[in-house]
Amino acid sequence: METLQGYFLIATPQMPDPRFAGKVVYLCAHNDDGAMGLVVNEPIADISLADVFKSADIPLPSGLLPTVYLGGPVEVANAFFLYSSEYRAEHFLAVSNSVHLTSEPRLLYDLAAGQGPKNLLVALGYSGWGPGQLEAELTVDGWLTLPADDDIIFHTPDKLRWQKAAQHHGIDIALFGDVVGSA
Repeated sequence: METLQGYFLIATPQMPDPRFAGKVVYLCAHNDDGAMGLVVNEPIADISLADVFKSADIPLPSGLLPTVYLGGPVEVANAFFLYSSEYRAEHFLAVSNSVHLTSEPRLLYDLAAGQGPKNLLVALGYSGWGPGQLEAELTVDGWLTLPADDDIIFHTPDKLRWQKAAQHHGIDIALFGDVVGSA
C-alpha cells in the first residue's frame, strides 16, 4: 500500500459528506490500519487559544496566538498540535521532515515561555478512517490527493487554503467538477 501520509485530502465539489465540503485535511498517518488527519481550514469561532491557556491555568504568552481549528469529528475534546520540526516534543509523530504532530500539553507551557515552535496549528478533534475506508472514499471522486505544502498549512489564510492547496499543483478546484467524471 502506498502511504498518503504528508498529503492533503482536498474535498472536491462532488464531496458527498457535508462535514467535509470545502475542506482540506492534512493526512498525519496512513497505513494498513487506517488513516488520521486534521482539517486545516475550519476555524472554531467561539474557542480561542487564550481560552485553552486560561482553562489549563497556564500563563498567556505575549504576542498573537494561533487560531483553533476543528480537526475533525473524532475526539473533539482533545487538542492536537501540528508544528514545525525545529521544536522538539517528547512524544511526537514525524509526519514529514518539516512537520510533526503531538497532543502533548507541554507544548502549551513552552509556547507560554516563548520556547514553542516557529509554526503551529492547533486543532480540536481529528478526522479518522478505519482500514480500507479512506481508499474506498477515494474511488468516488470526493477527494483530491496532492502532496502537502507547509506554507499552506501555516501561512495561508484559512479561507484561502482550499483553493490554494489545489492551485499549488495547477488545479482550479472550482472547475474540478467540469473535468472529472466517471465512466
